[in-house]
Amino acid sequence: MPSRDPLPPMAVPRMRGSGYLFAGVWLLILVQTVEDAWGNPDRRLGTLSIVATVGFGVLYFLLLSRGWGRMRVAGRLEVAHREAVLGLVALSLLTVLMVPGAGTSGFNSVFFVCAYAAFALPFRQAVAVAVALILAVALLGRLVPGWDGLEGTAIGAFFATAATLGTTRLVARGHQLAVAQQDLARLAVAEERSRFSRDLHDLLGHSLTVITLKAELAGRLLDADPDRARAEVADVERLARTALSDVRAALEGFRDVSLGTELAGARQALAAAGITAHLPRSVDEVDPELQELFGWVVREGVTNVVRHSGARTCWVHVEPGEVVVADDGTGPRPGERGSGLAGLSARAQAVGGAVTVGRSKHGGFELAVRV
Repeated sequence: MPSRDPLPPMAVPRMRGSGYLFAGVWLLILVQTVEDAWGNPDRRLGTLSIVATVGFGVLYFLLLSRGWGRMRVAGRLEVAHREAVLGLVALSLLTVLMVPGAGTSGFNSVFFVCAYAAFALPFRQAVAVAVALILAVALLGRLVPGWDGLEGTAIGAFFATAATLGTTRLVARGHQLAVAQQDLARLAVAEERSRFSRDLHDLLGHSLTVITLKAELAGRLLDADPDRARAEVADVERLARTALSDVRAALEGFRDVSLGTELAGARQALAAAGITAHLPRSVDEVDPELQELFGWVVREGVTNVVRHSGARTCWVHVEPGEVVVADDGTGPRPGERGSGLAGLSARAQAVGGAVTVGRSKHGGFELAVRV
């Protein structure tokens, strides 16, 4: 199973260029507040409002840029909750100081307080803060004489909050989509690795087993029957070339396994191992869509018979929806289920079939796939 690499966080780069412009351009709304404060006949109140407005702009810019540079999760600024609350309190206090010298334009800062709440707080808390501020501004507009224009400010704060919350939700959905895409890509890679490992086992396990048997047989016949030894060596060369071709085909994603071909190979492998083979003469009744699966079953089953069974006889039985490989060897060992059988199970499940293993009626091992 491939290791699961941790997902890199979806980090927004620290604010540079357009990031600073995004945070700063909206502060131009406060120019009206500065102008109104500058025109206030009471110089002390006007100066206090100007200082409070400048401080508000600087603090808002610092708070937003500080959190924006580390925004990773859920589309929110990654700041501590305490820091976010203190920032909101400070911005609200500066707003209070802006109003006496600038009048109703001092409430323009509510746009930014609501926006910062939407960026820095969890969704429900942000909504609660924004609703409280908007209602407070709207009520002041109705209760304080001459402040009737605040209703428009309250409406603007509502839309600013909605836009900011929409942005955070959009960023959150984008993050979730990126995570889902990475998971899908990782699963696809894992599935392909599993497929290739399964195919490589199935392809080379059989071929290398037959090559080993024939090489051993050629070694024994080298002195007693040189002509047959040379024939066996020629078979080894042919099988090695076939195995190489199979590996190349697997690397390219093309696998051409058929039941008829595998039965011919099984006959050769069993003969080389000195095992009597009882194989079907025809496989025409098998559905073409099952030919490849049944071919893999024969390959895996015969390879196991040659390698592990110690059998003297092997039977391969084929019907339209079933293939059975059985022997008269030592039989199944408890708990034994190699990667080849796991691969067969995956192939069988893909076409609605099932793999069964157990003791055959001849006393040995039986591998069957039924669709």
